[in-house]
Amino acid sequence: MGNLKLTSSSFEDGGEIPRECGYKNGNKVPPLTVSGIPEGVKSLALIMDDPDAMGAVGKVWVHWVVWDMLASDGILTTQGNANSYGTTDFGTVGYGGPAPPDKRHTYVFKLYALDSMLDLHGESSKTDVEKAMEGHIIEQTQL
Repeated sequence: MGNLKLTSSSFEDGGEIPRECGYKNGNKVPPLTVSGIPEGVKSLALIMDDPDAMGAVGKVWVHWVVWDMLASDGILTTQGNANSYGTTDFGTVGYGGPAPPDKRHTYVFKLYALDSMLDLHGESSKTDVEKAMEGHIIEQTQL
């Protein structure tokens, strides 16, 4: 594990994501900050999912998939190329905040530092992004 780190000013690692970031409560993207990006990184990719959904809906629920983000320390900028947003399990493109159907769930933000841009079309799935990242991950971290 290197120095790559992902943090948020609105919640602690393992803490509760603010209500306004919830899918039905404003769906506001939480502020994320990245630091410790290693040399040679050309882009960043981010996947947010909910492993606790396995018990409620029978699968890991995908909330957010974005790739080809600029690789620089500071506030993670997810705005930009509309062709770099994947489809969530809500059936939408872009961020889909927490929406637990039963109890409090765990949401995992996985950040990948890559040695290339990904040759993907907009609306690609989490599986497509994971496959495209194979052999290109320099470092990864999670929040």
